[in-house]
Amino acid sequence: MRIAALLLAAGRGRRFAAGSPEGEGSSKQFRMLRGKPVIRRAAEALLPHVDILLPVGDDPLLADSLAGLNVLPPVSGGAERHDSVRNGLETLANLAEPPDLVLVHDGARPCVPPEVVQNVIEALKTHAGVIPAVAVSDTIKKVENGIIVDTVSREGLWRAQTPQGFHFPTLLELHRTQRDARRTDDAALLEHAGHPVAIVQGSDNNIKLTVAEDLMRLEGVIDGNLLPRVGLGYDVHAFEEGRKLILCGIEVPHTKGLAGHSDADVGIHTLCDAIYGALAEGDIGRHFPPTDNEWKDMDSARFLIHAGERIRARGGFLVNADITLICERPKIGPHAKAMQDRLAELLQVNVSRISVKATTSERLGFTGREEGIAATAAVSIMVPDNGDA
Repeated sequence: MRIAALLLAAGRGRRFAAGSPEGEGSSKQFRMLRGKPVIRRAAEALLPHVDILLPVGDDPLLADSLAGLNVLPPVSGGAERHDSVRNGLETLANLAEPPDLVLVHDGARPCVPPEVVQNVIEALKTHAGVIPAVAVSDTIKKVENGIIVDTVSREGLWRAQTPQGFHFPTLLELHRTQRDARRTDDAALLEHAGHPVAIVQGSDNNIKLTVAEDLMRLEGVIDGNLLPRVGLGYDVHAFEEGRKLILCGIEVPHTKGLAGHSDADVGIHTLCDAIYGALAEGDIGRHFPPTDNEWKDMDSARFLIHAGERIRARGGFLVNADITLICERPKIGPHAKAMQDRLAELLQVNVSRISVKATTSERLGFTGREEGIAATAAVSIMVPDNGDA
């Protein structure tokens, strides 16, 4: 059976925008969630289970958010949800090999568990339509003008989720023949046409990002599958005449700079080593060999950007970083805040996660003799527990 999935990303998220500090400019499916756009996490949850993934939406951020993933080019959405689904179905129908089954998933549901997706697909062997759902456990009240007018029995009530699964020819035909139907989901089309729709057990973790508070709940779901990792870094560079002194991404006035193949930013180098160490990915020399002329006199900011990208590529995030510069001169205190700001910018984190401080070696050793600068770094990151991390 050839399986396709439509990933819907055309919604404006009015309820989310109303409660978000960014206001109406917010598109919930493109908000960052632990280092990745919400919709990218949704796509990554579907991809292991399908042969074709077709995003539906017009936002220019859509293609960027899914860059590098094995997905078809996005197709335009419509004025309403059912219009977007129909556009996606017609695109699939025009493929050289249309699918046998199709899943329809909200781009704002980034944490659908794999067993939920697989159970929907399995149930399609015996049903024309299947949805994941969770039984209602709370007492339900009917309210008018802020006053309870009735208590509704919760018996037999379920909360529908996605991905909803269907036999492709059936869903395509219903969308073509019921173009004016205003349904809140695709299962309602089958229900109206008399096709039984089965339910499989959904998950309380399959949260749809609807209001701003849902971001915290989704972060909790992701964090529940993360393990803390700690990395340490240490680096040394000697002073050299005729070079600029670059420390933690900014130029610091001094009589000498530091010797090195790149710009010799000892602060960034040790921070990179700490990050790579926490990821068990070696050190900065493995990624940017000093024997390679490509990196000669290179701005070390590029190295730190790469280290931050490696954290996000693993599905993790930086908890905090603490850098200590060891030198007699120059004085670091007047520049520490600018250094923190620059490192936070390069790592795409809040500056509150970055600490830069300095100490001396009490005139002892090479740093005490002002022959160079040493630096240490400690970082804490969170990465998914995949059994090999």
